[in-house]
Amino acid sequence: MLDDLSRPGFWQVCEEQVAEARRLFARLVGADVNQIAVLPNASVAAHQAASGRRWRRRRDLLATTAEFPGIAHAWLAQPGVRVRWIGLSGGQVRTSDYLSQITTRTGMVSVPAVTYRDSIRLDVARVADAAHDAGAQVFVDAYQAAGVMPLDVDSLGCDYLVTGTGKYLLGLPGLAFLYVRHPDGPLPALTGWLGRTDPHTFRATILDSPPHARRYETGTPAAAAVYAAVAGLSLIGGLDLQQVRHHTQRMITATAQRLAFQGEVVRLTGSLDAHGAHLALVEPHADTMAAWLGNRSVIAAPRSGVLRLAMHAYTTDDDIDTACEAIAAYRRRSRTRPEAPR
Repeated sequence: MLDDLSRPGFWQVCEEQVAEARRLFARLVGADVNQIAVLPNASVAAHQAASGRRWRRRRDLLATTAEFPGIAHAWLAQPGVRVRWIGLSGGQVRTSDYLSQITTRTGMVSVPAVTYRDSIRLDVARVADAAHDAGAQVFVDAYQAAGVMPLDVDSLGCDYLVTGTGKYLLGLPGLAFLYVRHPDGPLPALTGWLGRTDPHTFRATILDSPPHARRYETGTPAAAAVYAAVAGLSLIGGLDLQQVRHHTQRMITATAQRLAFQGEVVRLTGSLDAHGAHLALVEPHADTMAAWLGNRSVIAAPRSGVLRLAMHAYTTDDDIDTACEAIAAYRRRSRTRPEAPR
């Protein structure tokens, strides 16, 4: 990017990178390139998906208490929408919770492919079938799934799918992709110069929109994140994601067993198939633990009472040993004990 930036015509080259990122993501999820919009983050993508809908007859938006706040807040901000929450207050949710709550008043169902805190993997296809039978659309947050397990939008049956490049897609924060099954539908409320039929005409007095997903786009994307997205997606595109899925499941099993032997408490679903690619270690002072581990080159994410340990395609047994040993050292140094889940 810096090399391109030092030469004339940088924006044209950057646009080519945007187009390549769009193409690579479309291939990753089995979509057509014209069904993909490039946006700054998942919150904007959620707003774009909901803001163009008419909510008069079907006002209910079904969401879970395990939803990432950036998505949930976008739902709560929609005028005329009545958000109905499912799942326990602590964030636990099951596929059956959705199936029992979808009604003819439901306009949209928001279902994370994998929950951001506890790594619960939901049966999106089953939820989508039930939602469509009731006449509702389905929005999928795949931020905790894209890049570590196969995702095919036709198999999932979703109407919208969003993910960002700052996690398993090996890129940087500042870029997200929105898949739209029917991109020639209602116009979103938010727009910008890239949402035009031909942005390069630079006509300030004309508000036209293309019949493809770029109508959901807004302004100039973060160039560094675009270049990193192309690099990350190129790496991910060369992997067998089913093999990656098997690998992360093995890493989850090994880590959970090791931590349990050390006396730690971890959140695991009933089966590995219903679990994502990260492990939630119960820790009320997760921020303190994460900072201590980070100073020892063990990177983990504190999330509301848990420490999130993410497994990637490149995670090794040595990585697991290092992390578990560091957690044991933290317990000895801080003289704290693992707490039972609440």
